[in-house]
Amino acid sequence: MKIIRYHGLILPAAIVLICFGLISCSSSQVSLTKHPADYYTRIADNFIRLYPDTAAYPSEAKSYRWNYEQGLLYNGFINMTAVTGDKSYGNYVKKNIDYYIQPDGTIKTYRMDQFNIDNIGPGRALLHLYSLTGDKKYLMAADTLYRQMTLHPRNPLGGFWHKKIYPDQMWLDGLYMAQPFLAEYAKMTGNQAMFDDIALQFRLVRDNMRDSVSGLYYHGWDQSRKEKWADPVTGLSPEFWGRSLGWFMMAMVDVLDTFPEEHPGRKMILAMFQDLSDALLLVRDQESGLWYQIVDKGTEQGNYLETSASLMFIYSMAKGANMGYLGTDFLRIAHDSFSSLMSQFVIPDSSGNLFLQNVCSVAGLGGKPYRNGSYAYYISEPKRINDFKGYGPLILAAAELLRGSR
Repeated sequence: MKIIRYHGLILPAAIVLICFGLISCSSSQVSLTKHPADYYTRIADNFIRLYPDTAAYPSEAKSYRWNYEQGLLYNGFINMTAVTGDKSYGNYVKKNIDYYIQPDGTIKTYRMDQFNIDNIGPGRALLHLYSLTGDKKYLMAADTLYRQMTLHPRNPLGGFWHKKIYPDQMWLDGLYMAQPFLAEYAKMTGNQAMFDDIALQFRLVRDNMRDSVSGLYYHGWDQSRKEKWADPVTGLSPEFWGRSLGWFMMAMVDVLDTFPEEHPGRKMILAMFQDLSDALLLVRDQESGLWYQIVDKGTEQGNYLETSASLMFIYSMAKGANMGYLGTDFLRIAHDSFSSLMSQFVIPDSSGNLFLQNVCSVAGLGGKPYRNGSYAYYISEPKRINDFKGYGPLILAAAELLRGSR
């Protein structure tokens, strides 16, 4: 009988394979690692079918502004093109980007004076399109976003504020919004010194936002300790919010794509990624294979399995395994979690359109009305079906799992 070691347990191979969906336990179940490509591409195709003209919520005018949710989706479609070779996904990205980018490189609806780090996220698509087309309007637009980051306010230790309206505050979200773009921009322009600053941002988060007991990271940190949600001693927000951890996981695994091998910051970021990956397994719901809105309080009243965070973790773990940053067990775990999520929370209608459930529509800290970062606050935020902050990671996870299945 073949034996497999799984997280310290020695189990018969058949049990592990069935649990991971690698072999069928019923005639209707398909082996995940042998799914046809259209099992994964259907997810991307579905989004384009539902939103054929632009990646925006039809009823929300603000979603037609340059924004990070679109940037997240662009990253998913770019990755799907890379895995499948299907240029229709890249064409969808270009069509959407061209709505915003003018011939002189100006970005329609974008305002630098807001100093909102979220607005940097779509810049990765600009760099991608410039590398494909050579059209300088994309590079000029990317230059504008880079200029924002050269002027962006920082706390006294050098950490980027999340927004101008949130003085001295670093949020985990912000690492994904800016650092992969800055790393790709640095590589494209040959600005090697920029990697020192990127490493600094991750180091500040590690040193000030990581919980030494659980290995998890708090959503926000106010270096000044002045904000009402901030602990007066540590400056930290109170809870481990799933999606903020998801943004941070994706920031680390994506920034490693372009971070120089010889730079000492790379080893630090890789160690942080591996450490958090292990920590997240300890709070993964064993029955569903997914993660909760507040990841370490799954048994508390009102908490729920939240799909955007789960998909961000699935993508990050799958990519980490594919790139050799994590062991191959993480690819099996990602497959298992993805299968569970698809069966429970991706619901087709009578026409075959897919709808992702259980996505927290929004969560933040401070602002008006005031968000205090408490457990009660996070579980009170509404959920939205097919919220782009969940659907983007759904495409990313599908692309990475397809890559890992080949």
